[in-house]
Amino acid sequence: MDKSTLKYIGKRLLISIVTLFIIVLVLFLMIRFMPGTPFNDEKLTETQKAMIYHKYGFDKPMWQQFFIYLQNMVKGDFGVSFGIARNMNVVDLVKPAIPISFGLGIGAVIIGAVVGIALGILAALKRNTFWDSFATVLSVIGVSIPSFVFLFFLLIIFGVEIPIFPIVFNSSDPIKTGFLPMVALSMGVIANVARFTRTEMIEVLGSDYMLLAQAKGLDKRTLIFRHALRNSLIPVITVLGPLIVGLMTGSMVVESVCAVPGLGSLLVKAIEVRDYNVIMAVSFLYSVMYIVIMLVIDVLYGIIDPRIRLGKGDN
Repeated sequence: MDKSTLKYIGKRLLISIVTLFIIVLVLFLMIRFMPGTPFNDEKLTETQKAMIYHKYGFDKPMWQQFFIYLQNMVKGDFGVSFGIARNMNVVDLVKPAIPISFGLGIGAVIIGAVVGIALGILAALKRNTFWDSFATVLSVIGVSIPSFVFLFFLLIIFGVEIPIFPIVFNSSDPIKTGFLPMVALSMGVIANVARFTRTEMIEVLGSDYMLLAQAKGLDKRTLIFRHALRNSLIPVITVLGPLIVGLMTGSMVVESVCAVPGLGSLLVKAIEVRDYNVIMAVSFLYSVMYIVIMLVIDVLYGIIDPRIRLGKGDN
């Protein structure tokens, strides 16, 4: 790995750390200024509430609360739950939900990427045909309709009318019980990837070097899969990052509908009972995932296309 690459990665990493700090600060302030508190129990007297506030440091100035929280967070201490599981360590509460949400998200990305790329290639090769129109219509529908609406249709058709899949998630059989939520979440990915792949594929197929390769007598299969596909998929990498993060927010409703004990449903429950520490921990985890994904994609894209690395390195 050359010096310019290491310099580029270092700058991206530094920007990511600063961004994460700003996100944590904004999240902390937003959560603290939410109406109500986790201790709105009418049975508590003002004296008891004051004792609880003092115990958890809520009586300290806001800036002091933030830096205490930041110091503990760096050590991996996100405090205890105030509402969902009173006095339970937040890390222990969040940890079991991570692999479930990850599995759901990864499954949706795989389905969305495979189907989206295949549909985009087909639409590009069969321009102005049924497949091209089908891909365009599906892209519009996939982008316009939320994933939980797709989920309701899938549950009615394949969970009730044709009971092939269960309508409630079961961790003992996550693939079968989580298949419909994965398909629902993948619809947005399919739509965006198909549209982007089609556009890039058409542009690559019409480029000068493709026309030159065709003039040299290369067969159509080699042209498409060795040259056109490889070059058209490089920009698609940059699209997958935001789409993966989009699945996180979309999974909140989907997980709640199918009773999936993942991060999304946990965050919804935490917001309902104003469980500050759980909200903060899950939101922080989402932010870290977003930054890591975008950092990896940014670095990979810079390595694949040195022009981007050199251009950003000079700025």
